[in-house]
Amino acid sequence: MTEHAFAPYVRTLGRGKRARRDLTRDEAAEAMGLILDGQATDAQVGAFLMLLRVKEETPAELAGFLDACRPRCAEQLADLPPVDVDWPSYAGKKKHHPWYLAAARLLAGHGVRILMHGGPAHTPNRRYSDDMLAELGVALPGSVAEAGDQLREDGFTFLDLKHFCAPLAPLLMMRFELGLRSPINTLARSLNPAGAPLSMQSVFHPAYLALHLGASQLCGDRDLLLFKGEGGEPEIRPDARTALTGLRHGDPAEAVLDAALPRQTPPGEVSPLHVRAVWRGEAQDDYGVAAIRGTVATVLWGLEKVDSLEQGLKAAEALWGARDRAAL
Repeated sequence: MTEHAFAPYVRTLGRGKRARRDLTRDEAAEAMGLILDGQATDAQVGAFLMLLRVKEETPAELAGFLDACRPRCAEQLADLPPVDVDWPSYAGKKKHHPWYLAAARLLAGHGVRILMHGGPAHTPNRRYSDDMLAELGVALPGSVAEAGDQLREDGFTFLDLKHFCAPLAPLLMMRFELGLRSPINTLARSLNPAGAPLSMQSVFHPAYLALHLGASQLCGDRDLLLFKGEGGEPEIRPDARTALTGLRHGDPAEAVLDAALPRQTPPGEVSPLHVRAVWRGEAQDDYGVAAIRGTVATVLWGLEKVDSLEQGLKAAEALWGARDRAAL
């Protein structure tokens, strides 16, 4: 009997404290390739991901995973029209309304093509983008071709992970089964499956910022926005100071967006319909409008459509005032 091809990767991570080590970038790419090809058993994948979770993945390991995944994503999305912003949405909402959906809609209505992508609902008591977009009446594409049509017509689309890297989708559900995030949660945010010029990524915990940034640098990414967003989604919290970090033309870039409001008490509910009412002028929500403005300003700055975040806020205010109230 010969050893299973995936066993060495589990063994490398699972030895005792003195014997275990990090995977090299090549080893991580090989291991993820076996997972994507279905060459690892469920037990092996679970053990592998949880050992990484306990050890904490390195930038080189995440870069290796991206080396395995990104070519497959590019192949699946080869016919998609060019997009301006990669908008990963995997965290879900629990305490605040989904203002980031309105921010994306506002940008798309003014010529910024956005690909938002997410995976299956993996954490109880959270609402996810696909479900909330459907509640807002946004048609979810059933194929990459339909997503392409939406991008050409509306400048915005949402694609489920199953459409461009299907083997990763069930792995996200380990968050539900084991009660812990796994490196797949980090990986999905970093995919930039359509190769957008700007990738915008949010994290739950600031400690993950260095991991995302390091992997992106190793992969030669050029333009990246990283910040701690509300609930882990790419949404600026207007009642907190937000430190932005990332890359601009391959070089490190940093900025700070000051709080626009004093600390607010979350509504404790998630209502896309409330977002729609504010969009249409049927309800007022100072926090929500400030969240939209801050998120839009951040994207405009990341795309270099403005020279500073202050200019971005002014531009976002103008876009908000000129919004098509029937578009949401």
